[in-house]
Amino acid sequence: MKNFISRTLVPYLSMIVLLGLTTQCKEKSPQKTEPINETVIAIPEGFSIEVVAQDLGNLRHMTVSKNGDIYVNRSKLKDDKAIVLLKDNDQDGKIDEEQQFGNLAGTGILIKGGYLYTSSNSGIYRYKLNGQDEIIDIDNPENIVDGLADKGRDNAKSFVMDDNSNLYVTIGSWNDSCREEGTGNGIMPCAILDSAGGIWQFKADKLNQSLSNGKRYATGVKNAVATAWNFKTNTLFAAVHGRGAFHDFYPDYYTAKHSAELPAETLYELHDGDDAGWPYIYYDQFKKKKMLAPEYGGDGEKTAGENAIDPLLAFPAHLAPNDILFYTGNMFPEKYKNGAFIAFHGQSPELKKGYFVAFVPFKDGKPNGNWEIFADNFSGIDLANPSGPIQNRPCGLAQGPKGELYVSEDLKGTIYKISY
Repeated sequence: MKNFISRTLVPYLSMIVLLGLTTQCKEKSPQKTEPINETVIAIPEGFSIEVVAQDLGNLRHMTVSKNGDIYVNRSKLKDDKAIVLLKDNDQDGKIDEEQQFGNLAGTGILIKGGYLYTSSNSGIYRYKLNGQDEIIDIDNPENIVDGLADKGRDNAKSFVMDDNSNLYVTIGSWNDSCREEGTGNGIMPCAILDSAGGIWQFKADKLNQSLSNGKRYATGVKNAVATAWNFKTNTLFAAVHGRGAFHDFYPDYYTAKHSAELPAETLYELHDGDDAGWPYIYYDQFKKKKMLAPEYGGDGEKTAGENAIDPLLAFPAHLAPNDILFYTGNMFPEKYKNGAFIAFHGQSPELKKGYFVAFVPFKDGKPNGNWEIFADNFSGIDLANPSGPIQNRPCGLAQGPKGELYVSEDLKGTIYKISY
């Protein structure tokens, strides 16, 4: 029997959610719908959602200053600029002014320690800020680290920082499962792990670093676009994109259905020296086991990964987690405090669901209880019976100074604000 539950959200919108590893998806779901940009967004009762800005290009991650200004990074230049600044001059919650600057498009962006840090697809840069979190010299960012692997696929350099000036940078793998080109054989050992497929630690206050100046903090992490530093636990969390192509290369062991449903997208708490197991293993959310990858002798039944850490949570395949945010504000109800919001950028072929923001409740630094879909239907269409193109793909998350939640999406270049 398939391991999922379903129930109706509204007469024309259904929600089907796969059971998790340590928690299950809660049946409570978004109960209210609001038309946004010709798309009906479903959110829980008591919340409201509004468009802050639109037509901004291929938006990725965001950061919000203490005075409510929003900085957003782009994956591609628009008007020859990489970063968008949306200013709330009178701090009334409305955008009064838009500025664009920089020419190093990427994903990550963060205000920390008097600087605006931002990433390209090969490095991290920073701009000095004044006391109002405004950039002092907009034309001359400082180079923190450069020359990181960028082969065009899974090349987003998302990053986070702790309170000790340590910078944790994702370097995703461009090779889905470290396969030899043109074959289904895995490279043994996987040489890619020397420079990708993990998270590297650098110093945020040291200029002109390269890969050799950093430390491989965690390995076996295929592509963690969604990362966050949890200041309650003082640890790094990452939601990871899984591999694919089981049936393509190994039809004797895997069906097309297996390719659609496996492997899980996984949430990890990572510590120095941890190994999540990629490419040698993957996580099967149905068996609830770490499995030997077929490139390395697996057949869909052999377990492996005794030395690899276990995920905290398993989400359906191909949902593509692209950002994670631990909520620390006071605007939302108490159940959300210190829990994790996750923006999913893809869809599950099995569930016919995707393009939503999920919420994972936490207690004592660990997932606790059922995860749930918090904001749904950004796609704007019925994914079970699609009648047109996807309208919106959630990508970035940020918390505002009053505790509001911002969501960016990269198809129409829209930023949403969710308030309670």
